[in-house]
Amino acid sequence: MSLWIWAAIAGAAAQTGRNAAQRGLTAQIGTLGATNVRFLFGLPFAVAFLLAAAVWLNTPIPRPTLPVILYTAIGALAQIGGTALMLLVMRSQGFGITTAWLKSEPVLVAFVGWALLGDPLTLPMLAAIAIAITGVLITTLKPGVGTDILRETRPALLGLLAGFLFGLAAIGFRGGITALPEGGFLIRALTTLTLALAIQSLALGLWLVFRDRPGLTGSFQHWRPSLAAGFLGALASAFWFIAFALTSAANVRTLALVEVPMALIVARIAFGQATTRRENLGIAILLAGVALLLLAEAA
Repeated sequence: MSLWIWAAIAGAAAQTGRNAAQRGLTAQIGTLGATNVRFLFGLPFAVAFLLAAAVWLNTPIPRPTLPVILYTAIGALAQIGGTALMLLVMRSQGFGITTAWLKSEPVLVAFVGWALLGDPLTLPMLAAIAIAITGVLITTLKPGVGTDILRETRPALLGLLAGFLFGLAAIGFRGGITALPEGGFLIRALTTLTLALAIQSLALGLWLVFRDRPGLTGSFQHWRPSLAAGFLGALASAFWFIAFALTSAANVRTLALVEVPMALIVARIAFGQATTRRENLGIAILLAGVALLLLAEAA
């Protein structure tokens, strides 16, 4: 089995744990404070991973060029937005359902590419998109909703937007890794990861200093769960970045669907959140649509 497959599966497992840790922090320090935890507390671990790899491989750390910085900055800022929206949705929705909505990002990327870039949408792709949208609607619209559809669909729309931002982040990070002029896949992946976390910690940290200082200080007051979320976040990102260094973002995001059953298990065991038959059906249809879309794009 290819190394990128193992890296992606390990990244999905660590990311599920990190999301669960961040979800618990949201109620204590706010959405942006909990968002910042994965970056600020993850940065020292990323630096340690990078230095350890440089010593182990006996290789210098590559110097990021301007294209590397631009690609990585796009990915970093998109990931900030996606994380904030994800945690916001998790405050009112189930952990597993929110994770499933996030995995719809290939559908949104296909739509945006068609609308803005003129990318073709074939009949198989349109069918896959229709299937995925049906799955979202099944998980979202409950029997007897009536006319209050906007209130019912708002969490799903925010979850889908978060998924799109995570997709954009994956593209940016993959671009940053491949733009590095030197180094093996491991050192390039960890260099880009460290740069991304540094950008995120600086950008969101400055925002919190001037706009939400309690959110920043609260992360240090709750340092134990913050440290756990930071470590799991850095570990998950390290595995994701290694996978991005070895194969396309499309391959990685396809295998990332394994995060959904992982999240459903965590939701039941850790949070006591059992999904209904309707929700399970909707999640299955959504994931089937996403998988079919990726197969149609690869054909």
